[in-house]
Amino acid sequence: MEIDKAIGESDDKRLKTKYNNAIFVIRRALSLYSIEEVAFSFNGGKDSTVLLHLLRAGYFLHKKELSSSNGGLSSFPVRTIYFESPSAFTEINAFTYDAAQTYGIQLDIIRQDFKSGLEALLKANPIRAIFLGVRIGDPTAVGQEQFSPSSPGWPPFMRVNPILDWSYRDVWAFLLTCKVKYCTLYDQGYTSIGSIHDTVPNALLSVNDTSSKEKFKPAYLLSDGRLERAGRVKKNASVKNDVGSDSHKHEVLLASVIAVGDEILSGTVEDQLGLSLCKKLTSVGWSVQQTSVLRNDVDSVSEEVDRQRSICDMVFIYGGVGPLHSDVTLAGVAKAFGVRLAPDEEFEEYLRHLISEQCTGDRNEMAQLPEGITELLHHEKLSVPLIKCRNVIVLAATNTEELEKEWECLTELTKLGGSTSLMESKRLMTSLTDVEVAEPLSKLGLEFPDIYLGCYRKSRQGPIIITLKGKDNARIDLAVQGLCKKFKEDTERKQPERIGYTYKETAAVDGYVAF
Repeated sequence: MEIDKAIGESDDKRLKTKYNNAIFVIRRALSLYSIEEVAFSFNGGKDSTVLLHLLRAGYFLHKKELSSSNGGLSSFPVRTIYFESPSAFTEINAFTYDAAQTYGIQLDIIRQDFKSGLEALLKANPIRAIFLGVRIGDPTAVGQEQFSPSSPGWPPFMRVNPILDWSYRDVWAFLLTCKVKYCTLYDQGYTSIGSIHDTVPNALLSVNDTSSKEKFKPAYLLSDGRLERAGRVKKNASVKNDVGSDSHKHEVLLASVIAVGDEILSGTVEDQLGLSLCKKLTSVGWSVQQTSVLRNDVDSVSEEVDRQRSICDMVFIYGGVGPLHSDVTLAGVAKAFGVRLAPDEEFEEYLRHLISEQCTGDRNEMAQLPEGITELLHHEKLSVPLIKCRNVIVLAATNTEELEKEWECLTELTKLGGSTSLMESKRLMTSLTDVEVAEPLSKLGLEFPDIYLGCYRKSRQGPIIITLKGKDNARIDLAVQGLCKKFKEDTERKQPERIGYTYKETAAVDGYVAF
């Protein structure tokens, strides 16, 4: 069998492992179900093409074991279904029919939607299992295993996913190593093919050329497989950054900071990262709603992340990231979103360069990331990318120096403060008593609901420091004048000898306005 021979002669150990695992799944399915009870859903795409040849090899090896025959594979008896759509690319249709003729495949062509077509197919045939070219990272892959029953509401059958743990790079390594044909669209810059209405060439493969016609490099030259779906957008659509979009331009964004570590709770380690992170967020106009410290427990992390992600624009979490038994942060984040941890080939490559031989194969625990929701934020200053799961940022910093570097990279990559109107602030310092300050501040808060008012003392005998924050500096000035006027009126009424503390007479002392 040419596929098995090509993989056997390859020097790519990773590809061999992926191939052997996929063949095991296929042969297991062929042992559990008769050939009449299985089907293969073929759509002409790269993943489906890989699965076609894996099935050919798997069936050959299965048949060889049963009959002890070394004969070739003249036909492909697995029922193959193709959902033909008027919105499919003509190149996809042409490749599909050409592959069927080349490999002796009898296509069952269905011209209904996927669900209706399956219902009709399963009603007319004794099919119990369907081979699918689903990979981790696909929208439909979340929650699936290599053998997964169909979802509620769908006709009952077993979904068999032999290449579930394959990466974009694995797919192209297989196709190029085995030298099999694939759809020509992939040589024109398409990296993930849907319908003619929502698929364009991947702009990351664009070639600078003097000619008027835009040219693209082939799909297998895409360096970051995580970006394979960058061409699966509506034509002429604009994609907005979820942090720096115009919708957030004039509003105060809310953040939450979570630290994970038993050593912080026991007082063994002093947490400097939370303080530094709060200052950085405030400096770019964010409002920190809550900081929390959690023990090294998956459920504790999951519950807190789930609570904070629903009420804040962004959640920052640090601590508990690594290979130790106490490093539960990523597992907690995954559980908060209702997904599992799954191998991430791109992240594993970064780890391999960082820790070399200590990073071992597919089972490297540090390369397990929340499935289907993880985005890696690459930056040349970072040895490994930052991890972003929807609106949760996982920081790997263990000290303030590392945090400084990660923060600098993060602000460049996500524009945390780029489109947000920065908070203006003024701090006032007074020797008035708490009782004298309380009523004027309460009244000011009613008059200026858009201004944040805060009070604190550095010591019980020290002066009261009042903080005024808002988006409009002019409004803050008005609030300061109003507050000073209220203090004057209050002190004039209660203690006439203290008259004279007007706004014009205030002076800046160590960054504060004293009165």
